[in-house]
Amino acid sequence: MHSNTIKIFSAVMALTMFTACKTVQNANKTQKGAVIGASGGAVLGGVIGNNVGKGNTALGAIIGAVVGGAAGGYIGNRMDRQAERIESEIPGAEVTRVGEGINVTFTEDAGVYFDTNKSSVKGTSATTLDKLAGIFKEYPHSYILVEGHTDSAGPEDYNMSLSKQRAESVTRYLVGQGISNGRFTTKWYGEGQPVGDNTTTEGKAKNRRVELAIVADEELKQEAKEKAGQ
Repeated sequence: MHSNTIKIFSAVMALTMFTACKTVQNANKTQKGAVIGASGGAVLGGVIGNNVGKGNTALGAIIGAVVGGAAGGYIGNRMDRQAERIESEIPGAEVTRVGEGINVTFTEDAGVYFDTNKSSVKGTSATTLDKLAGIFKEYPHSYILVEGHTDSAGPEDYNMSLSKQRAESVTRYLVGQGISNGRFTTKWYGEGQPVGDNTTTEGKAKNRRVELAIVADEELKQEAKEKAGQ
């Protein structure tokens, strides 16, 4: 495990309780990419940009959004139920509950994948995202970070562009299913944040992925604080 990952997990443990639905697999490098989105995206983008140094990705966004205390427990309970729904409805998703948020990973073999050198959402991927959109409608008070990643095959600039196209494609698809654009932040990292060994076929498949971070929006945070008397 990379040193940045270890630091992130240490921060999670210090801030709030960690409950894993499945094993977390994250390797963080220098942040790359850009941000799109409206009000929600701006808030979440700021959280990512100011949290846990340069190794910021989905976990960094979740850690930075922590409320803590009894209010954090209230949010965590909501996230528990949402994570269970995602695992139940989308068996291929790798779902991890971290603190007060949810990290969801789709690899090319699990739920959301793309044809070689393509970025269009279709077939099984569309079915997966339809189910995910339905869950987001059931749990409307969240901000959602969508990240695109590739393996190291091909030129670095091409991979950066491809990860951008794929991440934006996922965001556009979810918005097209009726989820507010203001809930999304979209980022892309190309080949810069591998979670597998790019010298192996299996490792490359793991690196070709879309990750999501789901955290409480301001309305849910305020509700949680009122319920907890904070």
